Amino acid sequence: MKDMMLLVEPLIPALRRYARSLLRDRAAADDLLQDCLERAITRWHQRRADGDARTWLFTILHNLAISRLRQLARRGAHVALDDADENVTARPPTQEDGLHHREVLRALETLPEDQHAVLLLVSVEDLSYAEAARVLDIPVGTVMSRLSRAREKLSRSLAPDASVPAERPILRRVK
Repeated sequence: MKDMMLLVEPLIPALRRYARSLLRDRAAADDLLQDCLERAITRWHQRRADGDARTWLFTILHNLAISRLRQLARRGAHVALDDADENVTARPPTQEDGLHHREVLRALETLPEDQHAVLLLVSVEDLSYAEAARVLDIPVGTVMSRLSRAREKLSRSLAPDASVPAERPILRRVK
């Protein structure tokens, strides 16, 4: 233990400088240095006896810093809750969206299979009319008419008041 302290302690100022230069934040660099020293102490027995303790410690510090920077890139910058913009933390309720989603799925299930397939290929899978026609092995005009009927039937079944005709959906252009 004493030999470890004699090797590690003189390196702490250099490790701290390197950590600060990597992270550009004094508090984060001190935390990184502490994690580095903790890892070095707990894994001291894994160090090669003929290896250089200095390069080993700098390697540990560098790898921990890279991991932290990658984690920060994935998670985004930390913003204190008091400093956060209300628009970032507030979200509209999603209960109605879930209900509407279920209504749409139920309405899709009521469509005849030929209209259902065309609607899914063109609207969900974003195939052109010609591509959908090739997939289903039907003429492009048939795709367009089935799609029109499917959209109209869906809009009627999803209209809040069935007695009032729903707006006609705008057809996509032929690609």
